[in-house]
Amino acid sequence: MTVVIAIDAGTTGVRAMAFGSDGMPCASAYGELTQHFPRPGWVEHDADEIWTVTRAMLAQVAAALADTGNTVAAIGITNQRETVVVWDADGRPLRRAIVWQDRRTAQACAALEADGHLPVIRQATGLVLDPYFSASKLAWLGRSGHGLPTGTRWGTVDSFLLWKLTGGAVHATDASNASRTSLYDIGSRSWSAELAGLFGVPAGLIWPEVRPSSGRFGMTVPEHAAGLAVPVSGIAGDQQAALFGQACFSPGMTKNTYGTGSFVLMNVGPAMPDPAAGLLTTVAWDLGDGAVTYALEGAIFATGSAVQWLRDGLGIIGESAEVGPLAESVPDTGGVYLVPAFTGLGSPWWDPNARGTIVGITRGTTRAHLARAVVEAMAWQTLDVVDAMRATAGTPIAELRVDGGASAMPLLLGMQADVLGVPVARARVAETTALGAAYLAGLAEGVWGSLDDIEDNWQADVRFQPSLDETRLAAIRTRRVDWQRAVARSRDWVSPQEP
Repeated sequence: MTVVIAIDAGTTGVRAMAFGSDGMPCASAYGELTQHFPRPGWVEHDADEIWTVTRAMLAQVAAALADTGNTVAAIGITNQRETVVVWDADGRPLRRAIVWQDRRTAQACAALEADGHLPVIRQATGLVLDPYFSASKLAWLGRSGHGLPTGTRWGTVDSFLLWKLTGGAVHATDASNASRTSLYDIGSRSWSAELAGLFGVPAGLIWPEVRPSSGRFGMTVPEHAAGLAVPVSGIAGDQQAALFGQACFSPGMTKNTYGTGSFVLMNVGPAMPDPAAGLLTTVAWDLGDGAVTYALEGAIFATGSAVQWLRDGLGIIGESAEVGPLAESVPDTGGVYLVPAFTGLGSPWWDPNARGTIVGITRGTTRAHLARAVVEAMAWQTLDVVDAMRATAGTPIAELRVDGGASAMPLLLGMQADVLGVPVARARVAETTALGAAYLAGLAEGVWGSLDDIEDNWQADVRFQPSLDETRLAAIRTRRVDWQRAVARSRDWVSPQEP
């Protein structure tokens, strides 16, 4: 059987996964990444570790495929977006990678907004002025320490992995990742010298070439790719890859990925929409046919990371999988609301100065109530984003397609359907991010002939229908008001400071 391998370099780990032509996984390996928190609000990764773990996971999958006689047609890459890597001509990282969650440049972004630059940035990039995006991180790297020497390569994680897999032959990215940097004009589809100047990106850097998301980038060097000499033919940021993997090919189709954070994307077609309050406009993908598909996006910073905090920070669960059963052990949160603004709030608030807040605690509050409050926060945050999308797009959402680790919880998906008022469908293949990268690569190499072939593969594992009980719906409306009160208390908690 001919298969496509996807490398999914996420925030908490790297997964390599092989898919057959039916879109079903046939081999998989996963390794965790170390999270570095050198100062409050700072989040870093060791790019050498990302590469080491990637090679190890690719080797495991390649070995499993060799045992079965399957042939690898191509490799696709998907990645944590906005995270910045800088490296030299020999492929050695010059600094730790600054992760998308990092907030150290909040003051720099606030200063740009105060100077009136937000409208220009919004119109060109579809993004807001926030430390989340790559440009301010890259500028900070240029100012820190001894700066960045002329000839330094920079890119998002996909660019770094592509460089390493091809032995330094290819320095490129795709339009979906470029559109997350605040340095790429999504209308003209080109890097912007004006934006680089506004952010203070140092001169002398070597920028990645922007190519279509589906198309041959280059060939892997066997000694760097577990003995494989195959084309790398698909690249997309993780959330755009998940939208593609969910077969959301028609305008209005919407998905949510419950990962480290939650990311709601709505396909809005080939026409770039005007900037929308509280939302991002992003390139969903470029299939190399002369047009791109755009998406509206709502970025929620803390979902799975809030569960990790229950596990590692508070120690109230031993494994992440315990959160669902623990939350189900109580009928409600007992009036507790937890706003997981650990690194600020994303859509639709965009408040980097918000901080995590728990309200409504009484002497009767237990760890089960806190667990349920974390689960319910996932649903409330998603509702906030979807409501903003409904208002912007002016069209109802017929169904929300979901994936990611937390989508395994029936409690979450049942509540999500209730608060949204639309069905919630969990995909049969949970790893839709990796699947989307595989589809993009396989589409370029003829494993799949068209989007129709991919759409035929998509199936729901389960659907949750919204409640029609008026008493339950009235309670949801009341709790929504209390949730919004809790969000208000979390906002603007700290003053922006840049070390």
